[in-house]
Amino acid sequence: MTSEREIRAEFRNTLGKFTLEAIFKAPPTGITMLFGPSGCGKTTVLRCIAGLIHVQDGLCDIAGEIWQDRNGAFVPTHKRALGYVFQEASLFPHLSVRKNLLFGAPAQKHDGPTIDFDEVIDLLGVRALLDRSPRNLSGGERQRVGIGRALLTQPKVLLMDEPLSALDRRTKDEILPFIEKLRDHFALPIFYVTHDMAEVERLGDQMVLMDKGRVIGVGPLEELQSDPSLPLLAARDAAVSFDGIVRKSDEAYGLLTLEVRGGLLTAPAPATPLGERRRIRVIGSDVSLTREAPGPSSILNVLPARIVSMKPLDTNEAAVVVALGSDGTGVRLLSRMMRKSWGDLGLAEGMNVYAQVKAVALAPGRGELE
Repeated sequence: MTSEREIRAEFRNTLGKFTLEAIFKAPPTGITMLFGPSGCGKTTVLRCIAGLIHVQDGLCDIAGEIWQDRNGAFVPTHKRALGYVFQEASLFPHLSVRKNLLFGAPAQKHDGPTIDFDEVIDLLGVRALLDRSPRNLSGGERQRVGIGRALLTQPKVLLMDEPLSALDRRTKDEILPFIEKLRDHFALPIFYVTHDMAEVERLGDQMVLMDKGRVIGVGPLEELQSDPSLPLLAARDAAVSFDGIVRKSDEAYGLLTLEVRGGLLTAPAPATPLGERRRIRVIGSDVSLTREAPGPSSILNVLPARIVSMKPLDTNEAAVVVALGSDGTGVRLLSRMMRKSWGDLGLAEGMNVYAQVKAVALAPGRGELE
């Protein structure tokens, strides 16, 4: 059964040798990442949602508001309550930052929640820039103003087309916390196009995985990263990303203990308020498995788990998916190991094991420097 609060998209089109077949559902809040190699159709899907491309065989249902259907209904772009953030901010050089922010703000409000001007400028840290000319802004400041302008159009959906691709690494790191803030602050669906897995792991709640014009996987980020049928799992730096809640802060050793589904994980990090939610990333090559509880070790994170699946990667290596907890209902991790180790240990799908996690990476928290 389809929820009225879901977002449904179905776009089929053939243009020359390129065939688009993008069918997926997304939640009405959080960031849905459109991910895949260059040329796979990510931006085309975004433009279909925006109405900038009109495919004849299409459906666009924004939580019960139909922007396109197969009966001929098609709402033009200027009548869709959407905000669009491009690779370049493209601010008007003859207008102040304040006037750029307010450009495109609707004269009449739609029936959804209203996004407040002061709320946006404080969230994006641009209050001190309001009277400046765009010519006097850094690349990161320009993009924050571009994001603010898109939010102040009072959108029901925010579309972001590789918003960090034109920025250097330092400026990207400056922008990322602001995107996290708007994701966590506004109950707004965000579709975010990228081919950078680091952005997916840092920001994404949901992923639409694309290849050659087709959607090959849809779902929560953790599920797709640990799906043995998808190509993500075979990457040398394959990892699983998920959220945890800070339960203990050990300032003497610079460690945080976080609660995740199925157990607790300890990671190096500055002191953080208890209860704060943090994004966790664990690389498959940092997880080893043992059938028996190990003795004292330098590895801080040793957790009971259950083997979900094993996929041979080549003649030497295998990717093993485990779920934390003795009942196998916790978060999933990858373990990249030699196929010989799998055989020598007598491992099998469904078997209870212990996962030894050598390293746990945390995205920066609130108030923490990149």
